Amino acid sequence: MNKNIFAVAIAALGFVVGLSFLGNAIKNRNKSENTISVTGLGTKQFTSDLITWSGSFSKNNVDLKSAYDELATDRKVINDYLLSKGIQQKEIVFSSVDIQKQFRSYNDSNGNYVQGEFSGYNLTQKVSIESKEVGKIENLSRNITEIINRGIEFTSSSPAYFYTKLATVKQEMIASATKDAKERAEKIAENSGSSLGNLKKATMGVIQITAPNSNEDYSYGGTFNTSSKEKEASITIKLEYEVN
Repeated sequence: MNKNIFAVAIAALGFVVGLSFLGNAIKNRNKSENTISVTGLGTKQFTSDLITWSGSFSKNNVDLKSAYDELATDRKVINDYLLSKGIQQKEIVFSSVDIQKQFRSYNDSNGNYVQGEFSGYNLTQKVSIESKEVGKIENLSRNITEIINRGIEFTSSSPAYFYTKLATVKQEMIASATKDAKERAEKIAENSGSSLGNLKKATMGVIQITAPNSNEDYSYGGTFNTSSKEKEASITIKLEYEVN
């Protein structure tokens, strides 16, 4: 009899403890579920304040020294031309000379490629400019045919545009995205008859810089457009709040 009473008592105690654990589990589960996750967006449009531009020129000659001398002549003409356009000497950078041996090549009667005799040297050099005078370099890149008209074999690349105050823009966008996310969370909580509690987690996305009103794709690692002078940057912030 005593054994039966003891067994019942143990069972009852186990039932009470079980209910306690179940109650805590339900409470913790509900606490975990009572959260709001929202994503805010911050955007900013700005104009580039730094430009880079480059071009290359070359000379061919069977004699290496003659090719060097001819390239040096062209380099001086290009340098003087750039100075005449108001470019500062410190902004003009000439790369080292790239030397390539040239050979006359042909296919034999069986269609096999044959490298023929040496035909001369091809020397190529690159000139590049980095400047904060964006408009001036833009005009220069558009009118570079003036160098070609001087008998120089010159190839111009498209300008690349950058912004030197990007860190400031990023801070402004983060603040804007955070405000946007919080306002969304407050609205959701209000509509559900609740109020926001503590911020549990904040996750920042990568910065995306594209041309305004373009169809450029965003990249997982971030996009950085350099072909457009006008730019639009965006960033997302994901916030997770407790709900009271």
